[in-house]
Amino acid sequence: MDGMKHGDVRGMVSPRAARSCLASAAVLLAVPFLLTAQERQEERDAMVSRQIAARGVSDERVLEAMRAVPRHRFVPERLARSAYADHPLPIGEGQTISQPYIVALMTETLGVEEDDRVLEIGTGSAYQAAVLAELAAEVFSIEIRGPLAESAAALLQELEYANAQTRHADGYYGWPEAAPFDHIMITAAVDHVPPPLLEQLAVGGRLILPLGNPFAHQSLVVVTKLEDAFRMHEILGVLFVPMTGAALN
Repeated sequence: MDGMKHGDVRGMVSPRAARSCLASAAVLLAVPFLLTAQERQEERDAMVSRQIAARGVSDERVLEAMRAVPRHRFVPERLARSAYADHPLPIGEGQTISQPYIVALMTETLGVEEDDRVLEIGTGSAYQAAVLAELAAEVFSIEIRGPLAESAAALLQELEYANAQTRHADGYYGWPEAAPFDHIMITAAVDHVPPPLLEQLAVGGRLILPLGNPFAHQSLVVVTKLEDAFRMHEILGVLFVPMTGAALN
């Protein structure tokens, strides 16, 4: 062997010493993981302070939910360092995870209470579903793309969001057997409000969606269901990916 004479044991390590070194290395490796978790919490706190509260979102329950949900778990690993940046990120299947501010704004606009049942159309990575699950009694989320529906369900289960249910289906038709819903959120652009979702919205409930040309800019609109009518209010301009399936027919 290069640099070692026959019978020379210098530089060799006994099995017991090797095991001890490995154990010490494991402890050292664990420390950065713990520090990283702490650093990620600091990133969430900064995200809420600088990106969300600074823009006018003031509902403390919503702010706490945004501080609590580990956004970096809902993006591809290669993008985890950018999870708390002030912009959307791709999550695969041609879909995105929305900008943190938009997630918070849409959530606050619904006015979710602790005993509410909320329907979400467009699960995506399940980040928005997790935020809603921090606030509502039950969350029902529908995703049309199989791979995303599968990974979202697994992640929500891993993170122990037991009050969030997912379904692989076309969200245009809602979740009739679970209706009515106190609130409905559509997280993809559509040029009309799907009639089945209006039917499944409880009286007094709110539905929020990016309404307009699915392939151009839209307006974030909230629809309130009254006893015998609907009231619509435009919030701001947005740009979401298109709602697919029956919405495009």
